Amino acid sequence: MSKTRAYLAWMVVCLVWGTTYLAIRLAIESLPPLLMAGARWVVAGTLLIGLFRLRADRLPPRAAWPSLWVRGFLLISLGNGAVVWAEQTVPSGLTSVLVALAPFWMVGVEAVAGDSPRLKPRQVAGLAVGFTGVLILIWPQLEADLGGRGFVVGLICTQIACAGWALGSTFARRRARHQREEPTLTAPAFEMVTGGIFLLAGSLLIGERLMPPISGRSVGAVIYLAIFGSIVAFSEYRYALQHLAIATVSQYVYVNTVIAMALGTLVLGEPLNWRMAAGAAVVLAGIALVRDYDG
Repeated sequence: MSKTRAYLAWMVVCLVWGTTYLAIRLAIESLPPLLMAGARWVVAGTLLIGLFRLRADRLPPRAAWPSLWVRGFLLISLGNGAVVWAEQTVPSGLTSVLVALAPFWMVGVEAVAGDSPRLKPRQVAGLAVGFTGVLILIWPQLEADLGGRGFVVGLICTQIACAGWALGSTFARRRARHQREEPTLTAPAFEMVTGGIFLLAGSLLIGERLMPPISGRSVGAVIYLAIFGSIVAFSEYRYALQHLAIATVSQYVYVNTVIAMALGTLVLGEPLNWRMAAGAAVVLAGIALVRDYDG
């Protein structure tokens, strides 16, 4: 039953997180990026913790708090905050493709941590294929962006996000093996709050301020991100991560990428040409080669 529940959780992650790239883009139209992201996660985590208290659920012991702070920083502050920052200069659909490199990072981190078998020739080939796909995607932007460097900054941010997500996911799995007393949902709630606090601190540090007018669709996007992207999908991701192989869980990027690129083109009118489609296909083919070792 836990496997069935885990796969259902994984399906929720696939569908919901594919829409969050568009929601992030809409949210930062009139809201500062780090302030928006921090508020989203703090509100979501606080609501979940309040629900647990009403249900008299047991909260994580104090001894587990340092671990939750680390996970919140890696998964939320880096894993999500860097994506939000990237979407200031990179279209939402293309951001999803660059974030689709997360399985490469996950496999690499798992290999270094000793939690996965050694890389096979097929996986090494997949790394090369995926890197080629990224070059197809980014080369024209790199040539056109020599002056402003906005795209380069966005590209770097997406890879910081991938690295943070991979490190946080591996760390969470390793801790879960030794911290079975942690309730399933309270740990993600604390991670949301702590990760959001880091983001708000970053916002304060760089001097972000609310600048009216704030559009209605930005507010609606933040509400959607807090409820569905955070409370629902992040909790489901953490559940799936505890019951499925990390290589299996990371397949959510396939669906995320397709949904994000489609919504970016249909709703925001983001460019989608044959080069971008080909590059995205090559990246996903590389991911398939790198990750196909579960069975």
